[in-house]
Amino acid sequence: MRSRENTPDPISHSEKHTPVVDTPRTDIRETNDTEKILNPEDLIDMNTFEQLLEMDDDDDHDFSYSIVLNYFEQAGSTFEEMDSALKQKDLEELSRLGHFLKGSSAAIGLKKVKATCEKIQNIGNCQDEDETGELSKEDALKRITPLLPQVKTEYFEAEEYLKNFYDVQDAR
Repeated sequence: MRSRENTPDPISHSEKHTPVVDTPRTDIRETNDTEKILNPEDLIDMNTFEQLLEMDDDDDHDFSYSIVLNYFEQAGSTFEEMDSALKQKDLEELSRLGHFLKGSSAAIGLKKVKATCEKIQNIGNCQDEDETGELSKEDALKRITPLLPQVKTEYFEAEEYLKNFYDVQDAR
């Protein structure tokens, strides 16, 4: 089954755990100044998301939807806290918040958000993104600054996908 905006329905693919994605949607590319074509598998770990959906009752998605809505609220307040910590140049707090959001993002399968939050966590600890070397506080702040808008963009892309998924499910 497909949603109204060609978004894969993870439920109909639970046996394979691989959503059907049309060939043209295999990457992100700019089609004009405002339109992006996204592969949902770049945003969402479908195996993790399907595990969340399996906890729902057969006739609705109220349970998983409540978890996703709670995540949206947490992410919004966490982003505000991250912005404040960056203004205060508080790398320790940025690391803590990155760690927190990494965990909750992983729980619902938001893999791009999780990966960027892990970078924020490591850099906030004055470590390279892959934890291979130490950074000065100044270098860490330079590296972490562009990651905040990046993680927000990744979050909004995933949020749009998830809201669309649940809107389509409610319409059934």
